[in-house]
Amino acid sequence: MSGYRCFANYYDRLTDNVEYKKRADYFRTLLSAFGISGGILVDLACGTGSLLFEMAAFGYEAIGIDSSPEMLSIAQSKMPEEGKKPLLLCQDMRTLDLYGTVDAVICSLDSINHLTKPEDVKETFKRVSLFLNPGGIFIFDVNTIYKHEKVLADNAFVFDFDDLYCVWQNRTDTTTGIVDITLDFFEEDNGAYYRSTENFAERAYSFDDLGAWLKEAGLEVKSIYEELKQTPPAETAQRAVFVAGKAR
Repeated sequence: MSGYRCFANYYDRLTDNVEYKKRADYFRTLLSAFGISGGILVDLACGTGSLLFEMAAFGYEAIGIDSSPEMLSIAQSKMPEEGKKPLLLCQDMRTLDLYGTVDAVICSLDSINHLTKPEDVKETFKRVSLFLNPGGIFIFDVNTIYKHEKVLADNAFVFDFDDLYCVWQNRTDTTTGIVDITLDFFEEDNGAYYRSTENFAERAYSFDDLGAWLKEAGLEVKSIYEELKQTPPAETAQRAVFVAGKAR
């Protein structure tokens, strides 16, 4: 698992279509449906904080955790001047270490997929379980195997902005299911373009494996939904949302 470095400078522009307000309201709805209407909430792999700040605005005592100092630096620069200010911690999710227990943990935008070893996913689930209060809820989303095999695969994607050109290239290992991703950024400045590159990898896991690893960690799968819906994932769903709970 690698942290974002130069990608942090472009992340918000490339995720401008994420609709963070809508996503935050979706997470709040799910948390409420499973008994969490407030309290302490951790946004695991919070990135530049866009979702974190939306959740904090709902009244949660929010903590943002990310392994990338560059991402957290941008999040700090976006910290709201008024209201409750989320706490930002630079930590790897595999070694999550909090000061006490929390009521909810969320992890969005396929951050779990960046853990390309099953042992790392298991360890992350164990750390989340360790710091969840009894009755606490863990919600995370993952890119599906379908998306990795049929959408990402060995394809390339281009993002063209006024002052930024990005080429996203995938290389999939069909044996391991790991997708190596290369992002090349070309940024315009006074008529010249400057190139920077980010490399990372993703791996998709079966729902059965994820459920089994949650159970090993002491968490029970409450439901699995298609992204931004409250219905089971279709066969062609590109992202699935897991809701898991810790027994009281």
